[in-house]
Amino acid sequence: MAELFVSDLHLDAQSPAANERFLAFLKEEAAQARVLYILGDLFEAWIGDDDPDPAKGRICEGLRELTGRGVPCFVLHGNRDFLLGAQFAARTGCRLLPDPVIATFDEEPVLLTHGDALCVDDHPYQELRTTVRAPTWQRRYLKLSLHTREMLANQVRRGSQAHTSRTVPYVMDVNAAAVDAVWRTGVSRIIHGHTHRPGIHTSTFAGRSVQRIVLGAWYEQGSYLRREAGRYTLCELNYCAPGAGASAGAR
Repeated sequence: MAELFVSDLHLDAQSPAANERFLAFLKEEAAQARVLYILGDLFEAWIGDDDPDPAKGRICEGLRELTGRGVPCFVLHGNRDFLLGAQFAARTGCRLLPDPVIATFDEEPVLLTHGDALCVDDHPYQELRTTVRAPTWQRRYLKLSLHTREMLANQVRRGSQAHTSRTVPYVMDVNAAAVDAVWRTGVSRIIHGHTHRPGIHTSTFAGRSVQRIVLGAWYEQGSYLRREAGRYTLCELNYCAPGAGASAGAR
């Protein structure tokens, strides 16, 4: 049985096709998997576990159906849904993991992360990230009314879009020194999302082979990563690109 990884689904009521694609994925590919990892940004925005959006409710029901079948689902926070909490976990049967986290597959430690913490050249974003991840900020935000939280989330989304449009692309990609810092810990494989630049990047560090696997944005291509028998394959729904094993080069 395979381990599956997805990231950057950005699901909400404004993306009905992506929502249906993901619900089908849960019933088909994920239902046959050993485990599903969601590496952040499951939702376009999550204003708290009391979010009443029925579209998001359907996604939660789909996840509950999956975990009810006995398929574990692990979720990392992304930059859009960092407020996923204990009630979400209880509602879906998913388990929230810290970011980053080390998972072990066939005795190999693999670092799983959303990926935004590696994009250290984007200084304004990193400042915002530090602010909104602080427990005191989150407690204050969650005390606001649903209407106010939704309004603020919309403002942040618009600001993010404006920031992205005026920022050179390399600034929003991972920083090489930040990635090297991970390799220095002894880990030889990273799986992350966030940058929306899917690919498998193999290189050497300190005389050993290392590999960084980047997941694609779901709403752009419905992609996921499949690990089976020690091989990692980047897939699109109804299509899997062969040859993405441990020795695959950059894509």
